[in-house]
Amino acid sequence: MSATDPPPKRRASIGARRNPASQAAILAAARAVLAEQGYSGFSIDAVSRRAGAGKPTIYRWWKSRAELLIEVYAAEKGALRAATTGNLAEDLTAYTAALWDFWRDTPSGRTFRALVAEAQHDETALEALRGKFLPERLQDVRALFGAAVARGEIAAAEVEMRLALYVGFNWYYVLTDRLVDGRAAIPAAMRLVAASLRD
Repeated sequence: MSATDPPPKRRASIGARRNPASQAAILAAARAVLAEQGYSGFSIDAVSRRAGAGKPTIYRWWKSRAELLIEVYAAEKGALRAATTGNLAEDLTAYTAALWDFWRDTPSGRTFRALVAEAQHDETALEALRGKFLPERLQDVRALFGAAVARGEIAAAEVEMRLALYVGFNWYYVLTDRLVDGRAAIPAAMRLVAASLRD
């Protein structure tokens, strides 16, 4: 939107229940602001102006900037699916490679590192990361571990520990900005995460 463009028409609020048209406009505006301004330039003010939605409406539906960014991230990551082939290490390797591509190549993916960093000093961002982001974003990986449990590859009691190892590996490379040179380590790391603990 340029300075000469007319401002977007304001949409009427319908209270706490989300108006689908307003929600779509806000998320589209958030994606556009993120793509143009990056994480540092992303603000509720900018999204409000671009979407033609009042800030009270946005804050009613998303309690913080972090929550809105998480929803934008989730919508963009929706196309990424975890395929089950019958081998946990191979499944994790394929999913992780696709995830790293998403983190590297999309505005939402590149924002992920900044969001994790913000959560280290902002309680609201930490709450959103821990209470909303992680439970939702780990569902696909949980499904891969669940399928491995069903096949007898790993024990159900080991899933949480393996998830922690998986997240730690991925976040180490994303937080140190090594998604390109670390890519070769994915297969070996996933074999370790998937390794049998039985004697």
